[in-house]
Amino acid sequence: MEGEGKVRLQKVLARAGVASRRNAEILIEEGRVEVDGVVVTEFGVRVDPELAVIRVDGERIPPVSANVYLVLNKPRGVVTTMSDPQGRPCVADFVQDRPERLFHIGRLDTDTEGLLLLTNHGEFAHRLAHPSYEVSKTYVAEVDGNVKPAALRQLLDGVNLDDGPAQADTVKVVSTVPGRTLVQITLHEGRNRIVRRMFDAVGHPVKRLTRTAIGPVRRGNLHTGELRDLDPKELGQLLDLVDL
Repeated sequence: MEGEGKVRLQKVLARAGVASRRNAEILIEEGRVEVDGVVVTEFGVRVDPELAVIRVDGERIPPVSANVYLVLNKPRGVVTTMSDPQGRPCVADFVQDRPERLFHIGRLDTDTEGLLLLTNHGEFAHRLAHPSYEVSKTYVAEVDGNVKPAALRQLLDGVNLDDGPAQADTVKVVSTVPGRTLVQITLHEGRNRIVRRMFDAVGHPVKRLTRTAIGPVRRGNLHTGELRDLDPKELGQLLDLVDL
């Protein structure tokens, strides 16, 4: 039975920017569109644009929503809060002109730069920050000393910290100069200062740290201090990762 608020599938695809209505009909006709796990080949199908899980060629199309999903390339020295009683620069300074009540997902240390997600979608934020969904995060760390393969192996095997063991998913040396090494590390951990503490544990203190990716979201050409909307592909992948 058709419920109120349902819209023709090709109109939803057009509104999402996937294709014109005519081209959306071609996608449907070719069996490339899936709704809630079922391939759709009829033009008359109506869907709830806020609730239906729609895929085109296997890629999730984010639902029509009033929610906002942003990524900020946070500079060093900015506090990851939406206000600061000490008057220090904070994340809110970068979204003060926006009408939505936004909040950040997770944290970055004040002296760590890089990607931070902001939204007004509470359940999305809760799930993305929750360790059970294991959304990976990638960092580039400039560390003291020349990092040897044994230290990399230690990070992959796991190191013991005060609040329990932690291990990297991947780790590799990007470049080395005398007394300094640039290392890329990916992990699912979200504990406080986890990357810095892991490198401390293997004898290579972090001098500078940048988060370059959160799941499918990459820094790309986003300059320090810049803000942008998540693109539909990134958002669709994140919604899948957190089962929304």
